[in-house]
Amino acid sequence: MSVHARAGQKAQVNDLTNIAQLMTQYYVREPDMRERSQKVSFGTSGHRGSALSGSFNETHILAISQAICVYRKENGIDGPLMLGKDTHALSESAFATALEVFIGNGVEVHVQEGLGYTPTPVISQQIIRYNRGRKEGLADGVVITPSHNPPQDGGFKYNPPHGGPADSEVTRRIEEYANALIVSNLMAVDVVSYAEALDSELCKRKNWINSYVQALSDVIDIEAIRKAGIRIGVDALGGSGSAYWRAIRDTLGLDITIFNDHVDPAFSFMTLDKDGSIRMDCSSPYAMASLVQMKDDFDVAVGNDPDYDRHGIVTPDGLMKPNHYLSVAIDYLGRNRSWKQTAAVGKTLVSSAIIDRVVAALGRPLMEVPVGFKWFAQGLGDGSLIFAGEESAGASFLDKKGEAWSTDKDGIIMCLLAAEIQAVSGKSASQYYAALEAEHGTSYYARTDTKASVEQMDAFQKLPEMKIELSEFGGEKVTAILTKAPGNKALFGGLKVVIENGWFAARPSGTEPLYKIYAESLKSAEHLAQIQQQAQALVDKLLS
Repeated sequence: MSVHARAGQKAQVNDLTNIAQLMTQYYVREPDMRERSQKVSFGTSGHRGSALSGSFNETHILAISQAICVYRKENGIDGPLMLGKDTHALSESAFATALEVFIGNGVEVHVQEGLGYTPTPVISQQIIRYNRGRKEGLADGVVITPSHNPPQDGGFKYNPPHGGPADSEVTRRIEEYANALIVSNLMAVDVVSYAEALDSELCKRKNWINSYVQALSDVIDIEAIRKAGIRIGVDALGGSGSAYWRAIRDTLGLDITIFNDHVDPAFSFMTLDKDGSIRMDCSSPYAMASLVQMKDDFDVAVGNDPDYDRHGIVTPDGLMKPNHYLSVAIDYLGRNRSWKQTAAVGKTLVSSAIIDRVVAALGRPLMEVPVGFKWFAQGLGDGSLIFAGEESAGASFLDKKGEAWSTDKDGIIMCLLAAEIQAVSGKSASQYYAALEAEHGTSYYARTDTKASVEQMDAFQKLPEMKIELSEFGGEKVTAILTKAPGNKALFGGLKVVIENGWFAARPSGTEPLYKIYAESLKSAEHLAQIQQQAQALVDKLLS
């Protein structure tokens, strides 16, 4: 996918979503169930779509919310449901719709006081805290967010009692219930008015901001950051954690300067992403261009996507690549936390092989799983994983006592960790990575996205049945051909080919009609290009 001519430039008026039109479509457009794209469909991060395309509207949310109520009843989940939302326009309306259904079904719902915004990791943390020590009356949660997706998108994600994203079996059942409800014209949906829902004694307001911020010293060395006087710049990207960053600054006494901490559902302050779209991807140098321009004004500058499950780290050297920062975080935490040595580090199979070398040097086991943070939830919850991360800049880790902090990605603690690393080691995160690179070798890594037809997306599901014979690839001996992740033997919906000094993996997106090819060489940029070229040719052949 080529880079748009205006990538990294400030959005203009004609780039903005018509929010009034978007909100109208949410309420007036009905999904056409003959169209696959307009059915309820849970990807790696829940159901996503847009009211403008008929794939995310009131009917969808009424059905999904009722389906979750049915799932809760069938599985004996009768504690409170933690309900959070981010700052996308459709999140606001979907929040109201969901609350109407949950209260209509007699579910106790906890929300942020003042009906404010709530980061994804906070919902996870609140579920974990409520359920700790309980065997019945367990809580679960819903996060209404399309993550870093463009302003016209909406998203709806369910987190069961372990606090992390629901697994495929759970989402499949919710998906089936929801689509059946839509086909039956929502006949079995129990709903009350929004006013009645807000007035209900079942709707409990909670000060989650104070709860989260006061606990940060349990997971981050706040005192070290404060004593070192680390200057932190924060681009809140108009997201759900803006109030959290203000509270962290004011309550914990850190030197933090915050930008873009106001809610703007059009996200008009953004610079355009690689494809010319407005996308709040804090791992993209194009979306983060404004903060990168200020890199010399701070010791570390950070950003988060709208639901705050991702992180972007900017040092005076520029925006760090996600794989680089994951390697740094793993090495630093492995040497500066007293966690049990038998616990593993979790990574997705499309993350850098440098992570494998870092983990091996720490003397810890590695757990390599498919893309999706749901694969890490249990391990973080029971402490068998000390750290879990994805190449798309999402990660979480245990608190100082070795207990679960969150079982979903937490962009805030990953940002604060960069400040701690500089305070304790005296090196920026990018300088720290340079030292790791000198020890473990240089990584040449890239990902390409290709638009895909429905037929091509479906063809990926047939890969496990194909007999793929490769003895050589990228000029080297093939050491593994995988359709299942090594760490848990789960199918990942794609293909990975591993060679002596590199690898490539191809998989369909769980949220968009495209497929992704990831490739890495531990030899040279030229070797990476060779791997990419041969990978594309192989994928074209397999999908034809």
